[in-house]
Amino acid sequence: MLLAMIAAAVLAACANMGRPEGGPRDELPPVYVRSNPAMGQLNVTANKITVDFDENIALEDAMNKIVVSPAQRTTPAISSNGRRVTVELRDTLLPNTTYTIDFADAVKDLNEGNVLDGLALDFATGDTIDTLRISGMVFEAQTLEPAQGMLVGVYSNLSDTAISTLPFERITKTNQLGEFTLRNLKEGTYRIFALNDVNRDYHWDRSEDVAFYDVTISPSSTSITITDTLTRENGERDSLVTRPGTRFLPDDVLLTWFNEGYSAQYLKDYKRPERNKITFQFGTKADTLPIIRLINTHRAGDEISTWSMLDASPTLDTLTYWIADTSLVSLDSITLEAKYLRTDTNDNLSWTTDTLRFNFRSPKKKKEEPKKKKKDDEEAEDSIPKIPHMDLKATSGTSQELNRGLTLAGTTPIVRFDTAAVTLEMQVDTLWYILPRPQFTRPDSLKPMSFNAPYTWEEGTKYRLTVDSAAVTDLYGLDNDKLVHEFTTKKSDDYSTVSFSITGLDGRPAIVEVLNSSDKPAGSGRVENGLATIGYLPPGTYYARLFIDADGDGKWTTGSLTDSIHRQPEEVYYYPKRVTLKKNWTIEQSWDINELPVEQQKPQEIKKNKPKRKKGDPEERPTGEDEEEDEFFDDPFMNSATRNGNFTNGSGNNYNTNNRYF
Repeated sequence: MLLAMIAAAVLAACANMGRPEGGPRDELPPVYVRSNPAMGQLNVTANKITVDFDENIALEDAMNKIVVSPAQRTTPAISSNGRRVTVELRDTLLPNTTYTIDFADAVKDLNEGNVLDGLALDFATGDTIDTLRISGMVFEAQTLEPAQGMLVGVYSNLSDTAISTLPFERITKTNQLGEFTLRNLKEGTYRIFALNDVNRDYHWDRSEDVAFYDVTISPSSTSITITDTLTRENGERDSLVTRPGTRFLPDDVLLTWFNEGYSAQYLKDYKRPERNKITFQFGTKADTLPIIRLINTHRAGDEISTWSMLDASPTLDTLTYWIADTSLVSLDSITLEAKYLRTDTNDNLSWTTDTLRFNFRSPKKKKEEPKKKKKDDEEAEDSIPKIPHMDLKATSGTSQELNRGLTLAGTTPIVRFDTAAVTLEMQVDTLWYILPRPQFTRPDSLKPMSFNAPYTWEEGTKYRLTVDSAAVTDLYGLDNDKLVHEFTTKKSDDYSTVSFSITGLDGRPAIVEVLNSSDKPAGSGRVENGLATIGYLPPGTYYARLFIDADGDGKWTTGSLTDSIHRQPEEVYYYPKRVTLKKNWTIEQSWDINELPVEQQKPQEIKKNKPKRKKGDPEERPTGEDEEEDEFFDDPFMNSATRNGNFTNGSGNNYNTNNRYF
């Protein structure tokens, strides 16, 4: 019995020695083992492809990330099971054609989620396989954001209409850095495009994002010697070895995508939100107003401008007509004939005419304890339309910016403004002194409810603006109450100024925009004699970008692919560092717009399209720190763009880059 108890105690002690420690965490992606057909196999006839790995795997967003080239009319069936991925092509295999299945970063191991990035499998249905490549990068033109998952394709058909009528001949997608490699191209001459292919028809529709290269491309390859560094198990570098390799050209194609801003023109909505207002909303901006006439009243045939006042958006896509005739306001239903431009089936603008009815139903009143009213009073109340009262106010608060003027706004359209009834005073000690009167003018004939007045202010001073009662009359003959607006101007010490001394423009006109942490403009200035100065900035952290103002209109201009002469969007550069400003600071920064490669210009803090961090990756380095560049060599698993010297958009405008090779 004693021996049994001792034995049991020993076994219990052994069982409770603790959980055995596991090995090091798996940080390696799955490894390609084999495929059927094999990589580079010729005379393939089967449409089912299998790829095996060294561990169990999972697929992430396979339908979007895995790309088959040439493009398939019918979506392939893609699945995974254990260590195998299966791709079944549902289109009939084309004769004498090289196929590429680009897995991008869709494959990861099942347990740790380590991603295998850049695996691509190729095979041919004929006796030869095409091997040439084109590599580069795609960015958003205005913000230099890397284009992630954007379709890139080529045509050997060099017609200007190919991009809008024919599917791409060879395709790939950009990775998380905006890099792409088009593989398995034949010798020949191509035109290359990038596309946000929303409807997956593999060609461009005018509403889709697009990028194009200005010149044709003839891919080629050259033999090179690659130097590798052998590394010991402890991580120390040991010796250098060389091996033959291949460099595929071009490897520096820069595509910057834009959107033409095209939308079909049509009448999107129309309504009567209030008795005295009718609104029209169109599908896109316009440069021509509709022709609108009354139909069903005593003023039948009268054009709308004779009985209303228009308040329009700057792009004329939203129109609000304030009805001036109170007899029309009182009607529950108004019928109009509207003639406007609409996009027809041939994608052209043509005039169309609609008959539109605008009804208004007064909102139901809340049930209250009824009060006895005389019948005459009730009839009088129902017959008088309720028009909003005129209200005039200053849009600025009690703290006035030194670089801005005054704006007065009404709640209804203003038809008369007696500026002689305006008084501006400045307080000195306890006394008020009358100043020259601000010159108020209407900023736009299509914005009838506001008046602006520029003014030169004394800093840190209290002002009082007075507008006498009845100085302003609205569309309905209602006058304003007396307005008294007191405010204090800011001090110059409250602001900061930043100047950029810019090189690399080569005489091209440019504008610098100072950006907030949301990548939105907080101020701007034109480059004059190599210097751009932006003032009146509140203290804070800022960034900057520059665009080449090629057309001189003072704003960034998008590109066009439908004009007879294709036009690239205006080029953009980012200042690579943050700028911290404090009160009463004036600083100057030197900026060589070509100093850094395009992919390193935009600061990480305001970059939105960042690659997902892999497990075990170090934290991001602060903007401005030097980073060691990786080199990419000829490898069937690599799908990263390669770079040498300057990226070029094909028009002779270069973006400096570091050397990278296959």
